[in-house]
Amino acid sequence: MSIEHVLSQVNRPSRYLGGELGSIQKDPASVDLTVALAFPDVYEIGMSHLGFAILYHILNGIEPIAAERVYAPWPDMEDHLRASQTPLTSLESSKPLAEFDLIGFTLQYELSYSNILNMLDLAGIPLRREQRGEDAPLIVVGGPCAFNPEPLADFIDCAVIGDGEEAVVDLCEALRASRKAGESRAQLYRRLAAIEGIYVPSLFAVDYQTDGRLGAIRPLQPGYDKVRRRFLADLDTAPYPTKPIVPFMNTVHDRVAMEIARGCTRGCRFCQAGYIYRPVRERSPQRIAEAIDSSLSHSGYEEVSLLSLSTGDYSCIEPLIKGLMKRYAEEKVAVSFPSMRVGSLTPELMEEVKKVRKTGFTLAPEAGSERLRNVINKGISEADLLDATGSAFSLGWRIIKLYFMMGLPTETQEDLQGIIDLSARVKRSGKGTQGGCDVNVSVSTFVPKAHTPFQWEAQLSIEETLQRQRLLRDGLRHKKLRLKWHEAQLSFMEGVFARGDRRLGAVLEKAQALGCRFDGWREHFNFELWQQAFAAAGLDPAWYLRQRDEDEVLPWDHIDCGLPKTFFAAERHKSLTETYTPDCRDGDCSNCGVCNFEELRMRVGAHGEFDLPATPPQPLPADDEEARYKLRLRLRKDGGARFVAHLEFMTVVHRAVRRAGIPVRFSGGFHPAPRISFPDALPTGVESDAEIIDFDLYQPWTAQQTVEALNAELPSGFRVLEGVALPWRTASSAAMTEAVVYQLTLPEVIPADLAARVADFLAAETRLVEKLKAGKPVEVDLRREVRALDLEDGTLRMVLGKGSPTLLAGHLLGLDLEQTRSLRIRKLATLLREVAVDLPETI
Repeated sequence: MSIEHVLSQVNRPSRYLGGELGSIQKDPASVDLTVALAFPDVYEIGMSHLGFAILYHILNGIEPIAAERVYAPWPDMEDHLRASQTPLTSLESSKPLAEFDLIGFTLQYELSYSNILNMLDLAGIPLRREQRGEDAPLIVVGGPCAFNPEPLADFIDCAVIGDGEEAVVDLCEALRASRKAGESRAQLYRRLAAIEGIYVPSLFAVDYQTDGRLGAIRPLQPGYDKVRRRFLADLDTAPYPTKPIVPFMNTVHDRVAMEIARGCTRGCRFCQAGYIYRPVRERSPQRIAEAIDSSLSHSGYEEVSLLSLSTGDYSCIEPLIKGLMKRYAEEKVAVSFPSMRVGSLTPELMEEVKKVRKTGFTLAPEAGSERLRNVINKGISEADLLDATGSAFSLGWRIIKLYFMMGLPTETQEDLQGIIDLSARVKRSGKGTQGGCDVNVSVSTFVPKAHTPFQWEAQLSIEETLQRQRLLRDGLRHKKLRLKWHEAQLSFMEGVFARGDRRLGAVLEKAQALGCRFDGWREHFNFELWQQAFAAAGLDPAWYLRQRDEDEVLPWDHIDCGLPKTFFAAERHKSLTETYTPDCRDGDCSNCGVCNFEELRMRVGAHGEFDLPATPPQPLPADDEEARYKLRLRLRKDGGARFVAHLEFMTVVHRAVRRAGIPVRFSGGFHPAPRISFPDALPTGVESDAEIIDFDLYQPWTAQQTVEALNAELPSGFRVLEGVALPWRTASSAAMTEAVVYQLTLPEVIPADLAARVADFLAAETRLVEKLKAGKPVEVDLRREVRALDLEDGTLRMVLGKGSPTLLAGHLLGLDLEQTRSLRIRKLATLLREVAVDLPETI
């Protein structure tokens, strides 16, 4: 089965195209180690993950190493791969996954584990480590869930614990050296175990007690008792990608992602990330500004997101934000920070952010009562929260999102009622502001995580979760507030694997065989299949949600996150007395044990003065009629690009225009958009030589100048063929279109009476057919918009006023929808009404 045939049959084919701007494909002859960076979720999720991009950039920066990407195929693509016995391949070179030397999976979420096994199965790689041969790829995992990788221990060769920037390079060098030395897999394991931060599961054995608890975790190699987390000492000097891969499709986080700091010392007792990413390390404002400027110029994104666990705690946040807004506001580039903390928000910061467009406003009180916030060491007051939300509403935000957790240790009915009452008070804090105000409340179930003070706590059962969700939903409805919640069964499964042990490997293997995949997606999660898998393995999943004893051996005890178990126990005891542990960023050291106060220490502040890159030329005012110019371009869209859908095509052009520096005018309002007029949507899979696009400019650019600048920035499959200048009041090409000419290359097998069918169609006054619109069948008249049909030399030329050429071609050939999608159709020309300039009638 050809890749083109597959792409014509699947949803969102741009997930599988590759060839995006910024992607790297190396000559196989120039490398001696190939790495597949595998994300166990769909493309648009994986492409939004910053750590993935960082490792891609680092590894491809090493001359003899080639890193490529692979994502979990959506079920429709998986069906095609299995039906055609086509193995899972990489995006860059379409190389089968099984032919890579190393496959690295990122573990961001426990419910992605079934996708890891499914991707190995699609690649034809045996799932269990002991079933694989000496020449099989090395299977590696990393990410936050790798701090308890035991449920995957039987399937992986090793795990990277901690920061990966340096560890992944050491890992690859060790693999290259081992292969050069002709070592066995067992010898390679011993070599890997010598690298700080590399955990090799086969070098540990686990004993169990009769009651099911762990008896011991025994090292099988002398001196390899614990695996200490790998630390990146200085974030400012670490490599960072400034030429991001720019996807064709819109991804979950469609923007420049800039990590300004790593680590958090706020000490929220439920937060695993706050402990496993310590100590706090900041990037300098100068380095941040340089990276953002380069990333924007290479990507064409219109938003920058400043990332850290608590962006507002960044030492230089106000001058940084002000500098960025001064630099980019006139370019209509917005700045967002998705992880602001109550108390670090100031009206000045919010005022800066809204200058371009008001990005989302989300706050996380976590608990509804002051008492419970003290238990979890949240360190914010209700007054702080209401001050922040009142400021946001007064500055023009209309909707505020609040995130809470239920099931936190010591939670009572009063704490749950506190969520309802606090949310209502937040809504009232916007009373009297213009435009009204609203609050969306989101509540998730607390899941105890490894390496936190709450790692010993019990988790709510499914029944308890549902009961509390009903209480909150009904209470919030009375306050005219909406509730979003995390599915109880999904939280249950997350909790099982978050604190699970190696015995869960049998459950995972059975679940994958039963068809479990994309378990984090509600529409694909099937709890009944998971129950079958647990029953087959003889395990009770609810047992993993129980409270643990502090002297109990935990499955992750041999993983050293840098903070001792005694510190977590002390913090747990403090929670019971509602004792607050201050943030050591501004106060005394909390003695968590992570710093050695030499190379490994908190690196914040003392950044000194910094200068942002020079401000670009100021665009002319939008209402200056003397400075208005219009260009009309004709673009080609063919090859793999024909599978880029219409909205994605618009995004491709928008970003190319930004990269090219073309002076396009913007609309006004809170969400300014470039004034670019596109043609009617071209059906996905149809090629074109006549996509007519109009540009409104605020500076005079010649058509040739624009054509050359845009072609230098468009990805493969897109090309501007010609351009012409127009009076700026000229109507859009869409409004001027008389007809569109398409050519169908007839398939090998066609109806013997096709000529008669065409003649009969042209002779008819109407021809009613059924098509799907928004998933529902509707009746349309195909004949009304057909201007001409010409059948000759193995082609069918169709001239349409409007409508779909694929629908017409399928009707004439007697094909069903799936067969029609495989037809090769090309848009040859767009026929426009004449205008008072030297513009050909056909462009």
